[in-house]
Amino acid sequence: MKHEDEVDRIIADWEAARPDLDFAPLAIFSRMWRVTKHIDRARAHAFERSGLMSWEFDVLAALRRSGEPFRQSPKLLGQQTMVSSGTMTNRIDRMAERELVRRLTDPNDGRGVLVEMMPRGLTLVDAAITRLTDSEERLLSGIPKSERDRLGVLLRRLALSVDRYVPLSEPLGEAETDSEAGRAG
Repeated sequence: MKHEDEVDRIIADWEAARPDLDFAPLAIFSRMWRVTKHIDRARAHAFERSGLMSWEFDVLAALRRSGEPFRQSPKLLGQQTMVSSGTMTNRIDRMAERELVRRLTDPNDGRGVLVEMMPRGLTLVDAAITRLTDSEERLLSGIPKSERDRLGVLLRRLALSVDRYVPLSEPLGEAETDSEAGRAG
């Protein structure tokens, strides 16, 4: 039994309209775009249920993964979350107001600053990551474990290939990231 999705229909239409082109890349990236939309919704819901915005989770997750005492420089946080220093400063300010993080003087550099996660931030990020892993497990439930492992390997290879041509150090503008360009049709 053949399982077709919306991308199959779109590709068939394009192949009829433009038989001179190879639509294999479009079939892959269109599906990835559609899956990404579902992932974005699931993640936003998991973070919202935990009292966080997606960008707050990104910062807190970077701090949480760093281990105790859950401190990093704003520069390192900006690199890990792929945002500019100005954006990171704004995010830290807003998170400090919510008592999720606080700024400390860097003990190794009196002019430097470190961002430290506060207990409330730790509680919220731990709740969010639990909800996120549960949600993403449900999204993957239709794929057997052995196929998930293979998919992970293939996606890693794709990410490495794409990273060579689209450096992460050059984030797309908001208009470009939310454009119609990601859709198949």
